[in-house]
Amino acid sequence: MDWAWFLATSGFAFAMAGTPGPNNTMVTASGANYGFRRTLPVALGMGVGVAVIIFAVAAAGGSIVSEPSVHLALKWLGIAYLLWLAWRIATAPVGMGAENHRQRPFTFIEGTLLQAVNPKLWVMVAGAVVAYGGGAAGDLSVPAAFAAIFGGATLASTIAWTCVGVGAARFITRERSLKLFNRAMALLLVLSLLPVVLE
Repeated sequence: MDWAWFLATSGFAFAMAGTPGPNNTMVTASGANYGFRRTLPVALGMGVGVAVIIFAVAAAGGSIVSEPSVHLALKWLGIAYLLWLAWRIATAPVGMGAENHRQRPFTFIEGTLLQAVNPKLWVMVAGAVVAYGGGAAGDLSVPAAFAAIFGGATLASTIAWTCVGVGAARFITRERSLKLFNRAMALLLVLSLLPVVLE
């Protein structure tokens, strides 16, 4: 590893983590509905989940993602789970002010476990390990660097998208508007799955 590797890998990580996808859509909706502080646990969970998965895959030399049957199972399990999450976001009860604080946002554990079935993450992991993880087998410094870079990029991205949701909530002053916002976020979550479905 050198500075060129670090910069290239970081650029890839931030480009993948920052674009719209399941994680960013979920925290944007959560930020609008529950605020920054109550969304922070799921954002942290997403960062930890990404770090753990990319560490494990890079340490194994990428053999996990190269197995077609594993890839196919993860793909369709992920799609099914994310469709359920989209339905949960679209049908979430809304309430302004104190009433809304009685509802439960996604948790740290849910954010962590979501990564195991996040199709966008597995595409990102496969690309990163193939492009930047050459010679990582037996050397845990590369997987550890992957975990720090991709986990950090995911956390930074989810915090930024949470702030987008919090900012949007300032302009949403009626329950009907919040319901429409949630449905729009759910639709974006479904649309983010199209590249995975069509691959």
